[in-house]
Amino acid sequence: MNSAECKAEFCVEKQGLPRLVAALQLLPVLRCEQRSICDDIEGLFMLLKRVAYPCRLNDMIPRFGRPVSVISLITNDVIDYIYDVHGHLITHWNQDLLSHGALQRYADAIAGQGAPLDDCFGFVDGTVRPISRPDERQRTVCNGHKRVHALKYQSSSLPNGLNGNLYGPVAGQPMCIYGDLAYPLHVHLQTPSRHVPLAPLTQDYNEAMSALRISVEWLFGDVINWFKFLDYKQNLKIRLSSVGKMYVVCALLHNAITCLYGNTTSDYFGMEPPILEQYFQ
Repeated sequence: MNSAECKAEFCVEKQGLPRLVAALQLLPVLRCEQRSICDDIEGLFMLLKRVAYPCRLNDMIPRFGRPVSVISLITNDVIDYIYDVHGHLITHWNQDLLSHGALQRYADAIAGQGAPLDDCFGFVDGTVRPISRPDERQRTVCNGHKRVHALKYQSSSLPNGLNGNLYGPVAGQPMCIYGDLAYPLHVHLQTPSRHVPLAPLTQDYNEAMSALRISVEWLFGDVINWFKFLDYKQNLKIRLSSVGKMYVVCALLHNAITCLYGNTTSDYFGMEPPILEQYFQ
């Protein structure tokens, strides 16, 4: 398998896989609860193959030579390991990625693209990911707006192309993040002006910020484009698989791929993402 084929099937080029395994700090030997074992590279290969495109576990047998039950157990164990060890990088405030100095660089990059705000370091938005209709407690996951059973996620887009779920304030000079009209206006959460009729300067402000805010949609799209399994709701069954955890892990893997290759957002803002090992350190 050459590098292009490897990237098409597993989302990562062949030479990047050892770096990704090392950065994720996967255990050299993974042991399942029913005593099946595999090494770290095979376990990561199984996970990437599973989420890269909607496929049945049966379809993975020719590639890995393992029965369906073992493939399922190994894939779930790798998801659990990545989430438990590295989930805090995206579900909590990442002090390295979101330090005061880094936030100022993000704000400078956004302002450099013509943003009226000089203290906006990113863009926030939510996404609704459809899932299979559960057998029980359907109202809990029923989304009336989209008319689907779904799980909702909120994420921020940084100009270096990474996802960064933000929680809590940051010390130092006050900064802000920008969202759409679904969000309330606060000092540190800016939104388009709601006053009608809009003054010409206000209209220009809304148009300029909205043109840049679309970058958060690019990141949501990137996660689904890389990991198309997340867009196949028939296989996303609550209580049969870790549906919510899988999206968080895929968002982490998206950040890893961005560290390796960059993406549309980082190119647009002219800002390089951190190197892979630095992000997972």
